Amino acid sequence: MEKNENQYLGTEQIGKLMKQYAVPCIISLLVGALYNIVDQIFIANASYLGSYGNAANTVVFPLTVVALAIAVMIGDGCCAFVSISLGKGEKQVAQKSVGNSVIMIIASSLVLTVIYLVFSNQIIAMFGGTVNEQTFYHSKEYFFYISLGIPFYMFGQAMNPVIRADGNPKFAMISTLAGAAINIVLDPVFIFVFKWGMMGAAVATVLGQIFTAILAVWYLLNMKVIRPSKADYGLDGFVCGRTLLLGITSFLSQISLVAAMAAINNMLRKYGAADPVFGQEELAQIPMAVVGIVMKFFQIVISIVVGMAAGCIPIVGFNMGAGLKKRVKELFTKLLISEATVGAIAFILVEFLPRQLIAIFGAANESVYYTEFAVKAFRTYLCMIILACINKACFIFLQAMGKAAASTALSMIREVVFGVGFALILPVFYGLNGVLYSMPVSDILTFLIAVFLIQRTYRELTEKGEKKL
Repeated sequence: MEKNENQYLGTEQIGKLMKQYAVPCIISLLVGALYNIVDQIFIANASYLGSYGNAANTVVFPLTVVALAIAVMIGDGCCAFVSISLGKGEKQVAQKSVGNSVIMIIASSLVLTVIYLVFSNQIIAMFGGTVNEQTFYHSKEYFFYISLGIPFYMFGQAMNPVIRADGNPKFAMISTLAGAAINIVLDPVFIFVFKWGMMGAAVATVLGQIFTAILAVWYLLNMKVIRPSKADYGLDGFVCGRTLLLGITSFLSQISLVAAMAAINNMLRKYGAADPVFGQEELAQIPMAVVGIVMKFFQIVISIVVGMAAGCIPIVGFNMGAGLKKRVKELFTKLLISEATVGAIAFILVEFLPRQLIAIFGAANESVYYTEFAVKAFRTYLCMIILACINKACFIFLQAMGKAAASTALSMIREVVFGVGFALILPVFYGLNGVLYSMPVSDILTFLIAVFLIQRTYRELTEKGEKKL
């Protein structure tokens, strides 16, 4: 068995390891989420874009999530595979996983970029961009430039968890922070000074993503533990399959958001047209713009939740590989408590301070109908956000333990069966309100299933067979 440089993952205090790995991961994911959110804040506060630009951003947002879904499937899968392999002392397998993951992310990102550029009009229409002429125009402009940056975005996002698995969560955080900082600085310059509108927002984002990708390439060439050789970049069917299997939950958790947003956007367009207020041409984009903002806040919260859980993947994977079940159980307990706490804080914000949240996204420039619908959307759509946080933690923890089947099944039920299903069914009975009801109903039902899986996981981690390092 090879010497294991990551052995401290099996001996260091769990609380200390959580801080060391989870905090940088949270910051990395938050900063990654801020790319689109910062764009939307500046777009919303530009009087010549307003809610039309906001609606366009909402249309394009799920299309960037498609790219993210593929990236995190490869990156998180590689991270889990590497961590489990290192826990078993199989360093060569870990190196092969990294090399194969690099090839997979480059190939998939180029294919996706071509698809986006060739079928842009059809894709934008599929996600509700035809709600009115102005929204379609802004969506097309924003989507074109965002598509050009897809390869850089996907590479940076995929390498982030790989860098964490190599034992350097700080560099993973710094590389993402640097790219986001470029976006934040350039956004107001391009939007307010140069008056480049949606193109300016997109170009600022892409330039930040390019810088993050450059840093990821540098780290890949200077890894401290894994160090893949030239031969490790040759594709291996077993390694690719195992990597993708371990990352499938991350993929589904993201891609299901795309399916849900497609369903939601089209239901908002359909039932908004039947609404006495939002059926008016000049107000038709408001429901889509508002729900997009609510989803952006939810993305911030989920970035923290997923960051906590995903940051712990190397710790869980190593300790499971090493047979240290008591440490895994302790980590699971601390993680669930932390996730519920984040959910509780978010619940207070959405229920008691919705107007303040809306104001960040330029509500002062909009009609009273915009504000009224936004308040209702925040309070209704996210009323079960505590359960949503616990559900997400359960998905990812099971994935980190190597339980891809259970994790995937739970994620599929929540995001596809419930998330998409209720988004399509409830509006038939409740109109626009039905779209808002779909989220809490899905989270309640998923939580009931998650409780069963949590109890079963605790029983398994209590079984005999503990090893010692």
